[in-house]
Amino acid sequence: MKKLSALLLFFIPFINFAQEKGIDQKIDEAFGDATGWFVNGVFYKIHFAEGVDVYWVLFPLIIGALFFTFYFKLINFRGFATAINIVRGKYDDIEEVKDHKIEVSEESVHTVEGDIPETIRVEGHEGEVSHFQALTAALSATVGLGNIAGVAIAVTIGGAGATFWMIIAGLLGMASKFTECTLGVKYREIAEDGTVYGGPMYYLKKGLASKGWKTTGRVLAILFAIMCIGGSFGGGNMFQVNQAFQLVENMSGEGSFIHGNGWLFGIVMSVLVGIVIIGGIKKIAKVTDKIVPFMVGTYVLAALFILIGNADKIGWAFGQIFDGAFRPEGIAGGAIGVLIQGFKRAAFSNEAGIGSASIAHSAVKTKNPASEGLVALLEPFIDTVLVCTMTALVLIITGFVDPSNAGMDDAQAILLTSSAFESSISWFPYVLTVAVVLFAFSSMISWSYYGFQAWSFLFGKNKRTEYTYKALFCVFVVIGAASSLKSVLAFSDAMIFAMMVPNMVGLVILAPKVKEELKKYMAKIKAAKLAKSQ
Repeated sequence: MKKLSALLLFFIPFINFAQEKGIDQKIDEAFGDATGWFVNGVFYKIHFAEGVDVYWVLFPLIIGALFFTFYFKLINFRGFATAINIVRGKYDDIEEVKDHKIEVSEESVHTVEGDIPETIRVEGHEGEVSHFQALTAALSATVGLGNIAGVAIAVTIGGAGATFWMIIAGLLGMASKFTECTLGVKYREIAEDGTVYGGPMYYLKKGLASKGWKTTGRVLAILFAIMCIGGSFGGGNMFQVNQAFQLVENMSGEGSFIHGNGWLFGIVMSVLVGIVIIGGIKKIAKVTDKIVPFMVGTYVLAALFILIGNADKIGWAFGQIFDGAFRPEGIAGGAIGVLIQGFKRAAFSNEAGIGSASIAHSAVKTKNPASEGLVALLEPFIDTVLVCTMTALVLIITGFVDPSNAGMDDAQAILLTSSAFESSISWFPYVLTVAVVLFAFSSMISWSYYGFQAWSFLFGKNKRTEYTYKALFCVFVVIGAASSLKSVLAFSDAMIFAMMVPNMVGLVILAPKVKEELKKYMAKIKAAKLAKSQ
């Protein structure tokens, strides 16, 4: 009881702040003036033609995804079946497990200058989570509002044809995810207690050092960590809880006790988030491996229900998608405008090339880095090719693709998607409200892990720094639910996409290392198959 009282007292100053609308607006304006240059720089648009303005950040993401697709000889397609089998546990015997620990061999130890001595001797440790749990932990950060609101915005602006380019971008993004998550495992560090520390911070620092670029690697790693922390507080936290509260508030109506009390919703979410994240990646994975399949399954089943009920329109809908992808006269600047809308929303949704997912995947139980890289390529497929396409088909078939809705924000786009489902399933808006809250919750707990990993990289791996970050994260949950800090969220989004710059530099330079790991792992699979056949 004393701990609960102390926790409530801790939140009172933030509740008061959140309720003072004048204060948060003034802070937002001041923050916007101070950081506007950074936001405008990251989201600078290159003008190509009438109605066609392209964010420059899309170019390295798309070009990088194309490069990795061909460099790894279409790994996004030829590695798909292998990835499924890894998740199913078909190749677990390759890990050479003995007494629940993986044998440490020379090939599993990645020693470079600057590595932490006490972690080198436990490289090859069993890790913390299974392949499936690592996948769901990463998926929980990407499957969410982008699949619901982002798709609605894309097809509203770019028409049905934007869906085609979303699918293409998702397929290409699979190669980027494979690359970054293989490196995440290869260069991770494991403490004596088995806690895993990994992600771009480590493969930038250690990987580039192995290439003789020690200073460059360290600078890029620090830049990535700073931007990851900022992104975790904003886009991975405040934005998620803010959008979830807006939908709950809308569904509950003006007379409800929740209406206008974002701080109360924020405290409830903060306590739930705190309970989970205190336990680290193992606790997070135990939650996400239940929530993510349930969320995605429920959402896809509802979409399938609508599609089956309108089976006669499916062929027409795909016709609209393919026709609109190449001949969308008058829609957002023609075919190029539609292509950009599709690629933009796919990149914003699955975050392939950003580097964030490799942090979750690095905690996997394996000594074969390429095994988790292969598992990771399933992520953009599930997030973009499957879930985003389902949303787009529902919107097209139910007639909710209307150019007059262009200019919607995320909250309005969620309501549009809700209306599309409601037209066939009257009670679905209530299910969608629960789904959005769960999407937000799962994204928050995964992003808290990403932010903590970056925080510990900068400030040290000890309990004081850990609990400082996690307490701050919970405070920002309350502020995010009760405030309208648009400039803060814009800055956070900019930081998330700026993470791509140091990450992409590292991915391209270290691609040969990934190819080596892939070759070694595929040789092990081949040898195992040969041994079984004899």
